[in-house]
Amino acid sequence: MAASSEVLDEAALRLLYAEHSGPVLAYLLKLTRDRARAEDLLQETMLRAWRRPAAFEPGRGSVRAWLCTVAHNLVVDDARSRAARPTETELTEYTDRADEGVDPYDAALRAWEFADALAALSAEHRAVVIEVYYRRATVAEAARALGIPPGTVKSRTFYALRALRLACQERGITP
Repeated sequence: MAASSEVLDEAALRLLYAEHSGPVLAYLLKLTRDRARAEDLLQETMLRAWRRPAAFEPGRGSVRAWLCTVAHNLVVDDARSRAARPTETELTEYTDRADEGVDPYDAALRAWEFADALAALSAEHRAVVIEVYYRRATVAEAARALGIPPGTVKSRTFYALRALRLACQERGITP
């Protein structure tokens, strides 16, 4: 592999890809059992080889063995990152749940009624409810955002929820 200033030239990369992409892809397919992921990981393997050709040490093995090692490390990294994030779900999963007897018009009406009940609160109580429940801020974060002490956030939250419960009951909104 001819390297010029730590980056392979285009001709060398084409040669590297032509000679090794097939076997490296087969290796990745064996590891992932997913053609799309294997192809993505092959591209990333070749990109890393292109960007850092000096990482290849001829005394430690062949170019293909090095590429397979890079590919293997990418598979492991990919598996770890997939395990760390929540599983992805299809949109249809949520739309199926919507058909479980909840009328979307009724839900919209309830949301408007609740917004009306929330608007009936004082500005201070409404601000605390929005920070703590809608923005999911901690007491300390809400205190900073609102410019009030944490103890005031706690007491306002208590009284705001009490007033909101009463406003909801007046409008016929029950849990």
